Amino acid sequence: MAMPVEWRIAGFERAEEPVVGAVTKFGGQPHWIGEPQWPVSAGWGTPMRFVAQIDLRLVGGEGLAYVFVTHGEHGRDVEDFDPDVIYPDGGENAVIVQPGGDYGGEVRDLREGPTLYDPDGSAAEYTVELVLGAQPEDDAIGGAAPPPHKDGGAWRGLLRLATNWTPFYLNLGAAPLAFALLSADGRRGQFLVEDS
Repeated sequence: MAMPVEWRIAGFERAEEPVVGAVTKFGGQPHWIGEPQWPVSAGWGTPMRFVAQIDLRLVGGEGLAYVFVTHGEHGRDVEDFDPDVIYPDGGENAVIVQPGGDYGGEVRDLREGPTLYDPDGSAAEYTVELVLGAQPEDDAIGGAAPPPHKDGGAWRGLLRLATNWTPFYLNLGAAPLAFALLSADGRRGQFLVEDS
């Protein structure tokens, strides 16, 4: 078995124009490579907020993984924060894999929907500078190790992100570390948050 590849996110670069194509990015609108599958919050009944899309070629796969979370509008996080967003099976986050993915939650046929925003409330879209090799404390794409409590045989790391230190605003707790995981067969994803 080949060693897993891990890319350190060395920097975020604000996009001046919409970023299109099957590339890794945060915010903006998803570039669907199949039919749109916008996940819906189980608790709120509204479309989740698009966080990122990850080019699976970076981790030895093909296609894209799309990451979503239930998240309030700018200025409403205190009233609208849903703590279930930290659980992979709480119905308040999703990782959609295309093509050929397997997601069991409710989705809508939306090409566009809620996206990330900057601290001032303006829409956010960022590309990333990636450098091969990462340390456990780095924001990263890929890698072998999911969080310690996850079964390493069934899940592999796809994204590790300290959301308090990103240029965009994403309220996932007091000191959150977010993980997107990919199943061993590459068809399913999970999102979870560890908060101290």
